[in-house]
Amino acid sequence: MKETLQKYLPERSVVPVMGMIKAYQIQLKIVSQRQSKHGDYRLKPDGFHQITVNSNLNKYRFLMTTVHEVAHLIAFKTYGFSILPHGPEWKHTFQKLMLPFLNPEIFPNDLLPELARHFKNPTASTDTDARLAVAIKQYDKPNDKYFIFEIPLGSIFQIPNGRKFKRGRRIRKRYECHEVSTGKIYVFQPNAEVDLLK
Repeated sequence: MKETLQKYLPERSVVPVMGMIKAYQIQLKIVSQRQSKHGDYRLKPDGFHQITVNSNLNKYRFLMTTVHEVAHLIAFKTYGFSILPHGPEWKHTFQKLMLPFLNPEIFPNDLLPELARHFKNPTASTDTDARLAVAIKQYDKPNDKYFIFEIPLGSIFQIPNGRKFKRGRRIRKRYECHEVSTGKIYVFQPNAEVDLLK
């Protein structure tokens, strides 16, 4: 287990993460990339706790995703399964679990201020916190994708399912975009990753 986790986590976080996995008897599965989520938690019919985490995540996002899912397990165990998945009980649990990791021995100094801001009120996904998502992406392997906010007004782009859009104006924090085939307007987060076509 340790050798596997060393491939995916910051070095100083491996032992504490292993401690959580053992303490809660978690079956951790590292899986292929999923477009809709970075990880998930489920209580299996046999009573075991299973957490899956995408294999393509950089080590900082992998750590946050793992702790995010452990927080679900602990929050449900502590408060019952009737709580909201990302409600106040989960937020408090996630904050408490992440606190020991928020130090320069684990995260780079440039990420720590964004993490401190984010964990004052953590969101259901780091992807909905555009500032944090952009900061963490710099540690991903290079790819040919762009964030919506990086492409020029009027550019045509494609999302993973093949649909094409024309980038429109910024409305508050999001971007209004027109689907090329239908003309319908959709709103995108600034940190949505897309393929620039023209």
